[in-house]
Amino acid sequence: MLRLYVVYRYTETRSTRTRPDESQPTFERDQVTVLSYGALVSYTFWLYAFGPALALLREELHFSYTLLGVYGALWSAGGAVAGGGFAAAARRFSRATLLWVSALGAVVGAALFALGSDVAVTLLGAGVLGLAGTMLLTVTQALLSDRHGPQRDRALTEANVGAGVCAVLAPLALGALALAPGGWRIAFALPALALLVLFLRNRHRSLGHPSAQQRSDPSRRLPLACWLFAVLLALGVAVEFCVVYFGAEHLTSTGLSTAVAATAMSGFYAGILGGRLLALALVGRGDQSVALLQGSLAVAAAGFLFFWLASSPLVAVSGLFVAGLGVANLYPLSLALVLGSAQSLEDQANARSQVLVGLVVVAAPYLLGTLADGVGLTAAFAVEPVLIVLSAALLLACLRAGRARG
Repeated sequence: MLRLYVVYRYTETRSTRTRPDESQPTFERDQVTVLSYGALVSYTFWLYAFGPALALLREELHFSYTLLGVYGALWSAGGAVAGGGFAAAARRFSRATLLWVSALGAVVGAALFALGSDVAVTLLGAGVLGLAGTMLLTVTQALLSDRHGPQRDRALTEANVGAGVCAVLAPLALGALALAPGGWRIAFALPALALLVLFLRNRHRSLGHPSAQQRSDPSRRLPLACWLFAVLLALGVAVEFCVVYFGAEHLTSTGLSTAVAATAMSGFYAGILGGRLLALALVGRGDQSVALLQGSLAVAAAGFLFFWLASSPLVAVSGLFVAGLGVANLYPLSLALVLGSAQSLEDQANARSQVLVGLVVVAAPYLLGTLADGVGLTAAFAVEPVLIVLSAALLLACLRAGRARG
């Protein structure tokens, strides 16, 4: 954490020295920003622990690849429902109410998933955690957008750096606890404790409401550019979570045990963390989002090919790390473009993007799991380069549409 703080201070100091426009507002990490970062990190711990936990749960309950895909589909379906209801809920309830209710629901879902002793209960837990956890994620994104406006790209990237730190720790904690007497399920209690601390420290804090313009005219439609960036966002998440859900299973084909493979997934998350730390040096100093997205897709494609085609654990984990570097900024940068093109309809754009994320992430891992049962996991992973190519094509279409409008 000290190293992360030093990186933050260095990048901000360097940005201040090189920014010629002194009228640019200072980026301030106030209490609401810190709360949002903490809530997002808590959710992310569950999110990145979920895939490796499924590998361990499958080993215990002996279910098929198709059913493993159903777990991911239920999580994503819950996320789509949360996205579909967020804009209406945000017009009716305060940010604080939405934050703490969704946090409580996420804790309940995590308990059902981690403590359930059969498939039905754990499936229910996955759905509840997807629903409440995505609502928690969406509220924190709204809080950061409310607070930082045009500087939301920096806020979202910083928040996802913290998420990347937790993403590295989650599979390590899960793998270590899987080999310990208490078992891997203890790891799922850690975010619940963090959310409890955040609640006790901030329960009386006012977190505000959406803007009057959003509350008074909910029927306004999002611009086309916003929808295109939202689809790009969803495809980027699908690229990431096909690896999250099935990466550990693929690593076992290189000779690793299930527990070691779940731990080795930390290489992917370390790549994600490294990519987001690198992005901090660029965001907020000119419009770098499109260029970063183009480079990210190229790096993700190269890393995935090494991971996919490797026959040795070392090459496969190295490929995972490079793929993580590329995947790292697909979500925060695409989301910043979504919200930046929303024309004061950020809550609606935030909600609709989460619906698309939920729908695409339902389809992609389920398709991958179904194909794996039929043709094997290695062949089924051909879904991944298709998603990357589609993402690159969509980004190119967005750029051409922008030039045509200009």
